[in-house]
Amino acid sequence: MAPIVSIRNLTKRYATGFTALKGVDLDIEEGEILALLGPNGAGKTTMISIICGIVTPSGGTVTVAGHDILADYRKTRSIIGLVPQELTLDSFETVWSTVSFSRGLHGRKPDPALIERILKDLSLYDKKDTMLRHLSGGMRRRVLIAKALSYEPKVLFLDEPTAGVDVSLRKDMWQLVERLRAAGVTIILTTHYIEEAEEIADRIGVINGGRILLVEDKKALMTKLGRKQLTVELAEPLAAIPPSLAPFGLALAGTGERLVYEFSTTGERTGISSLLSALSQAGLRVRDVSTEQSSLEDIFVELVGEDR
Repeated sequence: MAPIVSIRNLTKRYATGFTALKGVDLDIEEGEILALLGPNGAGKTTMISIICGIVTPSGGTVTVAGHDILADYRKTRSIIGLVPQELTLDSFETVWSTVSFSRGLHGRKPDPALIERILKDLSLYDKKDTMLRHLSGGMRRRVLIAKALSYEPKVLFLDEPTAGVDVSLRKDMWQLVERLRAAGVTIILTTHYIEEAEEIADRIGVINGGRILLVEDKKALMTKLGRKQLTVELAEPLAAIPPSLAPFGLALAGTGERLVYEFSTTGERTGISSLLSALSQAGLRVRDVSTEQSSLEDIFVELVGEDR
């Protein structure tokens, strides 16, 4: 099956000479949740803005459901929903009229039942007749989400959707994302909350300096790049690591009562059995052993650090 979004050699250079995107290639599969991670200025928002028709690319191609974003602008824009970072709303409109207008703007026939369901899903229905200027920042962000969902997009972009919002909205947001995925909507989100990406995404993409560093299945990424750490708690503390243990690259932690050993999750052998045998031969008594696997955040920091 062809990807629902296909990006080839996408570049964006601004008049100032700054290059925001440097030959990005990316395929997004229908029905998946792709989390795009990257530091500020990495190119996330620029890429999303180009796909959604807000920014014109300097080079390359983007197709959505087989339609070119430039040649078939109207068609692709009707397929794509966008929840931007900025709270850009008409303050003197009501919630209901704003969301209903968004549906009509994208060529959809009126559907009050759908608008009602969306507002209820986002805990906005009791505010349907309230002017936007009277809503809190969190409620206004819910309205942005409702606007994007009003015309039933096949592809939904969420650009930092929970940045600076309360825990309640964050919880509602991810529950809604799961329901949308179940309905077949493809979701691409950018987020600074790496633990959220780790929890809900199918694939993880890392972008930095205008380039895609990696796109991997989340589980495969954790297995491929994740490292485990073995902590050995000793019965008696050490002043220094015995020379016979040097090949293991151990680190002394705490006040000398813990030895830390790092190993790859993908190697044929972890070396743990050899380490424990060496500890015994060195006359060290082990009180306890525990392991800890690196998180997605650890992997992200490592990848971005290497790219600098």
